[in-house]
Amino acid sequence: MLRRVSILGRYIRWLHTGWPAGLVEKMPEVQADGTCALPGVRVVGDLTGIPLLKFAADSGAKAVQAILQEPDFQPGAHADAFDLVIVGGGVSGLSAALLAKAQGLRFVVYEAGEPFNTIAGFPKEKPIFTYPSDMTPAGDLVVSAKVKEALVEELEGQRQAAGIELERASVERLSRTGKLLSVHLKDKDPVKAQRVIVAIGRSGNYRRLNVPGEERDKVYQRLHDPKDYRGQKVLVVGGGDSALEAAAALAEAGAQVTLSYRQKELTRPKPENVEALARYGVTMRLGTKLSRIDDTQVTFEGGEVLPNDVVFALIGREPPLDFFRRSGIPIRGEWRPATIASFAAFVAFCWFVYLWKASGDVNSYFSAHHLFPFQMRGWLSGLFSGASDPRTLFGTLAITLEEPGFYYSLAYTVCVVAFGFDRMRRRPTPYVRTQTLTLMVVQSLPLFFLPYLVLPYLGHQGLFEQGFLRTAADELFPQAGYGHGREYWRAFGFVLAWPLFIWNFFTERPMTWWLVIGGLQTFVLIPALVWRYGKGAYCGWICSCGALAETLGDRHRQKMPHGPGPNRLNLVGQVVLVVAVVLFLARVVSWTVPESSPGRLANDLYRGLLSGWYLLGVPLNYYKVVDVFLAGIVGVGAYFWFSGRVWCRFACPLAALMHIYARFSQFRIFAEKKKCISCNVCTSVCHQGIDIMSFANQGRPMEDPQCVRCSACVQMCPTGVLSFGRVDSAGVVTLDQLRASAVRAKEASA
Repeated sequence: MLRRVSILGRYIRWLHTGWPAGLVEKMPEVQADGTCALPGVRVVGDLTGIPLLKFAADSGAKAVQAILQEPDFQPGAHADAFDLVIVGGGVSGLSAALLAKAQGLRFVVYEAGEPFNTIAGFPKEKPIFTYPSDMTPAGDLVVSAKVKEALVEELEGQRQAAGIELERASVERLSRTGKLLSVHLKDKDPVKAQRVIVAIGRSGNYRRLNVPGEERDKVYQRLHDPKDYRGQKVLVVGGGDSALEAAAALAEAGAQVTLSYRQKELTRPKPENVEALARYGVTMRLGTKLSRIDDTQVTFEGGEVLPNDVVFALIGREPPLDFFRRSGIPIRGEWRPATIASFAAFVAFCWFVYLWKASGDVNSYFSAHHLFPFQMRGWLSGLFSGASDPRTLFGTLAITLEEPGFYYSLAYTVCVVAFGFDRMRRRPTPYVRTQTLTLMVVQSLPLFFLPYLVLPYLGHQGLFEQGFLRTAADELFPQAGYGHGREYWRAFGFVLAWPLFIWNFFTERPMTWWLVIGGLQTFVLIPALVWRYGKGAYCGWICSCGALAETLGDRHRQKMPHGPGPNRLNLVGQVVLVVAVVLFLARVVSWTVPESSPGRLANDLYRGLLSGWYLLGVPLNYYKVVDVFLAGIVGVGAYFWFSGRVWCRFACPLAALMHIYARFSQFRIFAEKKKCISCNVCTSVCHQGIDIMSFANQGRPMEDPQCVRCSACVQMCPTGVLSFGRVDSAGVVTLDQLRASAVRAKEASA
């Protein structure tokens, strides 16, 4: 028993739980142009998601430019109000202030601390990365210095030269009354403004250790000059790159350094930082947690005591989320009563749609529920001559209009096409354009026009009534007592493979042609695609579920939960896959020996497991639980709250099978680690929950089997770190020629 558990545990770790599972920091909900839920307020700088100085400067200036273009913004229109209030005196705030002054606006800059406080807090002589090197930010602020001290001097010089003064004040919240915003200051009267730019950065209060003795003078939250601690016994608490860099710098300067981290391994370190720890002799104490700090020692949970002179608690800062909450600006991923209500209402709507879709007849369903006053075929006949003759195009359409699946597929296809154009507009890279057009074509032609219009029309023309075509039609689209006379909906099986589309496999008698087609898809063609291009070759370029997720779901990809817990939920798909396999094996036995005891038992198991099992009225069968509830109601209902890949990531049985294939794939996402700034944008936009930054930080090729090649991580990386490619058995790396990186596409076109 223990051995079986061990084998299962190794399999689970090999497939899903062994990959990095870092979390995504909570951020305010901000649009690409900086606007948010509070009208008149724009958020700039680090809180837009990219902690780069040039991007910060660019966002600050562009916010002012956008405000000047707003029709209802009139400088000087309100004598008792500022034209603009800028909250924060960092890089983005100064950039906004420079342009505001050049435009003659009446403005004020509020800063709770010192100017450029975050940069000033960096360690002495810290190198500054000014990526992208060829980027010229909007506005007049120049960011060119390469070292901390020189950068602060450069920024301060520009501030003084422009005559921009910062008013020392802490802004507690924002509110709106009529046409004006109120800026509520701590211990001061509120001020009025037409517009507000929030440029406070990601860093709020330092995170606390919450242990006795933390208030002692020997405890610091940032390191200025490592040489000040030469010869001292230093404890650094933290596992991020900042903590590792500080520990290495202190040890290099001559301190006796111990690094404590609560996890048993460092999950997101840059390899050069790990190498520096070893090179300078830093003592590693992983899997430890500090419990007490005294004057001359520190104590860990479990009772271990170390002599100590100084403690650096480098566990990061809390983002200033309370400011946004007090201002009525939602935080990404936080649920409010309105969020719960809207989610429940949309899931209920999806429930209604799927029950209607499963009814099989739009007329009888609407009539039974008093929702529709006429018959669809009669209505169309009144508009078009020939609509009563199925041999005409309108006659074929009239019959099709009685199928609920037609309306569902029509809405589905319209969403893919409409939001596909929106995606191409928002992500103008060659990769996104080619991928999106492919998804639009596959969804429109073989998954909509073919089963609902083309095949029925050709059938009514008598094309499938003689010779080989009749044989093919009898095998692929057998006669049915409804609709067009044949089951043309089975044509979905040309694109949707088993076990995603089960209905050509789970039939009363074996449909040999479909078994051959489906078998070639699932066990030959898809494995070959996955081996060379990764799971995303199907999930991201062919599958209809992926088509909707990459188009309608594109604006919601950042809502996918991340972390170890969601990673374990990936195993739901493995369970669904096992059930699908059991169902098919039972069906095969019932086909092979139908009259035997095993055959009858297999048939009973198959029927119950597929659609017959209920417990106290609650369905416990594959059709209701997987096909309707998970794939339909949850899969679509969760789009606007958990991203469009909930079904694809957690429960799709075909994806679960491809995860196994993908563990042997050549596909990788490669990273130039020297350019990685640990901004975590790549991880935050991954709607498969992959911790891409962990791979990029270490320069490791990303090989998590969840990847669907959507390209969001590659496209949105601000420094062009990531690239799609593959590595063969000899270790030879080949990068994709179709550019997915916006940075690299721009460089190539320059």
